Amino acid sequence: MNLVKKVGKSFLRKMLKAEFEAQTYEPNERCVEYRFVFEAITRLAPQTILDVGTGKTALPHLMQTCGVKVTATDNIFDYWSKFGMFNRHFYVIDDDITKSKMDSTFDLITCISTLEHIVRFDDAMANMARLLNPNGHLILTCPFTANHYVDNVYQLPGSCVDPNVGYICQSFAQKNLDQWLKVTGLTVVQQEYWQCYKGKAWSVGEAVHPPKKVGPTELHQLTCLLLKR
Repeated sequence: MNLVKKVGKSFLRKMLKAEFEAQTYEPNERCVEYRFVFEAITRLAPQTILDVGTGKTALPHLMQTCGVKVTATDNIFDYWSKFGMFNRHFYVIDDDITKSKMDSTFDLITCISTLEHIVRFDDAMANMARLLNPNGHLILTCPFTANHYVDNVYQLPGSCVDPNVGYICQSFAQKNLDQWLKVTGLTVVQQEYWQCYKGKAWSVGEAVHPPKKVGPTELHQLTCLLLKR
């Protein structure tokens, strides 16, 4: 067992060093989203958190370092590939949130830049609401263009993302949010609007760095939502 640990640690050090040396400057929206998440954790002081759509990120680990009990889930095989997805930061449970088999409930659920990639997004929202404790909260961040829904922003002229990337990216609208609130009974506690591009939808036009917090009637492509059951 000691030999296995030694070999494993040696491999991880080489992998981490390679990642360190391969770093490039690629700013994105995570600074906005993670700030929103940790400000909410500070105010709400949840004991249990479910992170939906973790992917390869370290978010669950970061939240756990705040002393919170964290569960992470993702559709490991159906969404990512037949070979699955591996997260080296945290243990991720294989679960499809559109037909979740989970029965535990949580004080807080985080769904960060995930819902836009789910075709059956209404089912995902219904299940996340079901998994909340009474008075629990859901943090949702996603592309948002208040006046119109876009089924795949990557197909729009001027998108900076290859339309053949292999997955969709929706941009939700106020009508989607209104429907979620009606069906789930959730209420909006806080909503932020952010301009990340100069175009009318996510990924379209020149990127705005740093992202600009704006009002609901100003040009925006991203929203951060805190909802309460």
